[in-house]
Amino acid sequence: MKYQTLLYYCYSTIENAQNFTAEHLEFCKSLNLVGRIIIAEEGINGTVSGSNKSCQTYMNTILSDPRFSKTDFKIDDVEKPSFIKMHCRYKSEIVYSGLRNPNVINPQQKTGTYLEPEEFLKMKDGEDVVILDVRSNYEHLLGRFKNAVTLDMENFREFPEKLDELARYKDKKIVTYCTGGIKCEKASALLLHEGFKNVYQLHGGIVKYGKEAGGKDFEGKCYVFDNRLTVDVNSVNPAIISFCRNCGSVTSKMINCANPVCNEHFTQCDECGVELEGTCSLDCQSHPRKRIYDGSGYYVKVPQPVEVKGKL
Repeated sequence: MKYQTLLYYCYSTIENAQNFTAEHLEFCKSLNLVGRIIIAEEGINGTVSGSNKSCQTYMNTILSDPRFSKTDFKIDDVEKPSFIKMHCRYKSEIVYSGLRNPNVINPQQKTGTYLEPEEFLKMKDGEDVVILDVRSNYEHLLGRFKNAVTLDMENFREFPEKLDELARYKDKKIVTYCTGGIKCEKASALLLHEGFKNVYQLHGGIVKYGKEAGGKDFEGKCYVFDNRLTVDVNSVNPAIISFCRNCGSVTSKMINCANPVCNEHFTQCDECGVELEGTCSLDCQSHPRKRIYDGSGYYVKVPQPVEVKGKL
């Protein structure tokens, strides 16, 4: 059997979003899909995986709904489904920014100008152009565009706090990018709200750029939010830019720490992975709830007790 993984999002008003979430979960299960979908009143954001037939049925159904007719699916052929379970959750935002005021951030009303991959390729090296990565640290440390501006963020909700750092680029053309495009919708909308005039975004993100423009000048690998953890992007001039956290050797292998209390994303070579059993440190290696490391560094999330004041 052949399998696919679909990455997509769509900003569109969903009334009774909580009810829609429950119904959509049952629909996905009926197709034997696995994945992770977030639904809010502002739209839908998901990665799902399953047989080619099920994925095609899913795409046809989404695109036939007037609310989601403009959804842009990024499709990867995979050897096996990229998740173990199917999760479909209702949240306040489909990508959390912490800014609830629709007059500040509403991608349905105002967002940066889309650049298709080939347009981005032609524009990215201009002297008056700033390429801005709006992803988290563990993502851009693994891979990023050559000469991109990166921000020290553990999570996208910190982006509004970084506007002062970006003020010196107000007279430049700013092009935002992220994995699939969803964060750029809000990042570029906020930049426009804050007085930045020439704001663009890479439509479809890194993933689409790799598929349609060969990924030129994207250095390293792209982090993805499924059990593959990373995917190749650049077929033109690839390079590895990440290093093992423990020994400093060049590696592109991204894992989650085997200590579930830590669960940090980091790069680690195979040798250190074996020695530390997939943990980021000796302290985590000795943790009593350390998970069994199978070499992949990917673990199914299960509810964990809350650690308070250093004790479980």
